[in-house]
This record gives sequence, C-alpha cells and structure tokens, in this order.
Amino acid sequence: MPEHSGAARPSGRTARTREAVHRAVRELLTEPGVDVTMAAVAARSGVHRTTLYRRWRTVESIVLDVAVERLTDESPVPATGDLRADLTDYVHRLLVSLHRKGTSTFLQALSAAAAQAHEITDVTDVVEPRVHQFQAMLDAAGVNRVDGLRLVELVLAPAYFWAQFGAPLDPDDATERLVDSVLSVAGAAD
Repeated sequence: MPEHSGAARPSGRTARTREAVHRAVRELLTEPGVDVTMAAVAARSGVHRTTLYRRWRTVESIVLDVAVERLTDESPVPATGDLRADLTDYVHRLLVSLHRKGTSTFLQALSAAAAQAHEITDVTDVVEPRVHQFQAMLDAAGVNRVDGLRLVELVLAPAYFWAQFGAPLDPDDATERLVDSVLSVAGAAD
C-alpha cells in the first residue's frame, strides 16, 4: 500500500525518507524537460530505488502522494459552521494558489500520474481526504442537501480544469460565483 493510504503521518526515519522523496519530486517537477522517474527520484532524494518501489510501487504513486500532502498542507478546509465564510475563505485561497509559479507543471504531472496509475486507489486516495474535509465543513454548517464529493465537482473541477489549460480562474471574480453555486445547490443561500 502506498504511503498516502490514509494512515497518520510517519515519524522518525520513515518521515525523513518520505520528506526527502517528496522534496525530490517537488524539485524535479519544477525543472523543465526533466522526467520524474524512479531513478531520478532515487538520485535526487538519496533514497534507494528498492525503498521507493517497496513503499510506493510506482512513480505515479509518489507524485500522487506529494499531491495529497500539498493539498492538505497548503489548502486546509475550514469548518467553523458558517458555510459561506468557510467556502469563501477556502475557494479564494485555492484560486490564488493556482496562480503560483510552477502550479501548471505540477497539475500536468498530477494528471499524467493519475492517467498512468496502476490502481484506482492511487487516484481516489488523492480525492478522498478532500472529500472528507469538505464533508466536515458541510456537517459543521448543518448542510445535508449536498455532500463532500459534490463540492469536488462544484469547486475543484472548474478550478483545476481552467488551471490545467493555463487559464486559472481569477480569485477576485470567480470566488463569489463558485461559492454562490455551491450555496444554491446546497439550499443554503443567504
């Protein structure tokens, strides 16, 4: 099972290995024309290829693991009970992050990794934590007409779609529109 299977974050040597591998992948993804391969990750991280294969099985699993960590760390989902405020905060931060340098390269690598993943669990592991976080936001607000997966469709899908094509949504223009769409579907519009 890959490291991103939902278990608590590792500690000690396992954590150092994971961080070295993640750092190597993030660096490789920012270098134009460099292929992210097991050999390249091993060379850059100093972690033996056997360890990489044992822990992640494929380079796609490593890239997806990096994506899960990045989403969780850089874009936490608030759950204060005020759905409009929580969504506005989250969506605005998401859209701003999609304008950062290197994001399009990262999204292309993520799409390629998802397309080449050998098991569907490698892909669903990327989405599942966010679905649970969205569900916690909805639960805190007492909203049950929409679920966490639907928020992926209403918020993440359009945001990542446009970013993937090099035209990320403008945070100042699109935040309110996306939030209003969710609130309309959720029956929680002001």
